[in-house]
Amino acid sequence: MTAADTHLDADLVVIGYGKGGKTLAATLARQGWSVVMVERSPMMYGGTCINTGCVPTKALIARSEHLAPGAHPQHYRDAVAATAQLTSTLRAANFAMLDTLDAATVLTGEAVFRDAHSIEVQTADRGTVTVSGRHIVVGTGSHAVIPDVPGLRDAANIATSTEMLVQDRLPDRLVVLGGGYIGMEFAAMYAAYGSQVTVLERHADILGQEDADVADCAREVMEAAGVRIVTSAVIDRVDDQGDGTSTVAFHTEAGPETLPADTILVALGRTPATESLALDRAGVKVTARGAISVDEHLRTSQPHIFAVGDVNGGPQFTYVSLDDHRIVLDQLTGTGARSTTDRTAVPYTLFLTPPLSRVGLTERAALEEGRSIKTAAMRVADMATVPRARIVEETAGMMKVVVDAATDEILGAALLSYDSHEVINTVALAMRHGITASALRDEIYTHPSMTEAFNQLLGALH
Repeated sequence: MTAADTHLDADLVVIGYGKGGKTLAATLARQGWSVVMVERSPMMYGGTCINTGCVPTKALIARSEHLAPGAHPQHYRDAVAATAQLTSTLRAANFAMLDTLDAATVLTGEAVFRDAHSIEVQTADRGTVTVSGRHIVVGTGSHAVIPDVPGLRDAANIATSTEMLVQDRLPDRLVVLGGGYIGMEFAAMYAAYGSQVTVLERHADILGQEDADVADCAREVMEAAGVRIVTSAVIDRVDDQGDGTSTVAFHTEAGPETLPADTILVALGRTPATESLALDRAGVKVTARGAISVDEHLRTSQPHIFAVGDVNGGPQFTYVSLDDHRIVLDQLTGTGARSTTDRTAVPYTLFLTPPLSRVGLTERAALEEGRSIKTAAMRVADMATVPRARIVEETAGMMKVVVDAATDEILGAALLSYDSHEVINTVALAMRHGITASALRDEIYTHPSMTEAFNQLLGALH
């Protein structure tokens, strides 16, 4: 595109450079479709995962896992610098993935709908560019929620997970608001680098979507790593001290308390990023939470407009966004049969040390569905036939599986153990393809490995 081009026509317009959008754009551009990709920030080519999500967090976690107890501010600074270099490299590669394709044009700037078939993009180098598309895909992701706690938004030291990843000063005292997946992952990581970490969770338990025994075991792991966890905590206010620090006032049933904080990490959930798109001009409906309403084929209320990734209100995982691209691609060039209803046994991992991975139903959810079940739950330290955990000196955690008592179908599993982020995929594959608990129990696995835990774990079903 030249500087004089102020209007573009495209077969496909993608708003947001995330996993689903960029993969769809590259695939169709290689097939000869004219594609325009719009990304609001040059720091986000490639999307959340490689820039502010999965990749940088896991890189920082990996560099923290074998540190001796104590504060490691220099190691932390080095890790932040190395992570920034990694994300910069990946960002450049992702930009080139589309920019080198003749049929693709990348515009950097804010996109706003003009009507159902066109958007305006405010670019820094070309001014306002109008883009019309035969098909439009919105993949603008999500952003952190900042609640209306008195003084919180005015405090100089609050940070979201995105902002924490680029701060190279290790906070001496970190207060984490929220005991969900993001909050716990960051709490564990910063404790490993030596921060004094306190987690404030308003519910009675952390990780509320997990079974109580699994959440309790995760809490034990966290507290053993030095993280203080306060549940049933109601945050009353935040007072900025004027020196870059603040105090967090909260109360529990035990009474009021005040915590000094060098940094406050707000990890109270994420909301779809739709506010600036002017979706009403395009006739695109949103939910009460601000997510774009889609059907099982990811079509919005306008059949030629699709929404992929976090912005459609589905599970906030990169690999789900990747699968979203497959569904849209099938709508545009395939049979149109693929849909979100095809998804079964989608696993996820919370990268504590050791990581917590789960797939399928919890015991609680299975009982709420009225199922007759068998369960097995074992501490890793008690599993004599799993020497791999002892070899790598990672015996913390537990493994749990939920099975249909009548059919022997695997309903779900929670693995809080070394290498669980790899092992959980075996369980998910078995669930998708109808492999029974007995069959998984009696398989032959490499030794010593964490996967062979299924021999013992599934043998303990009752």
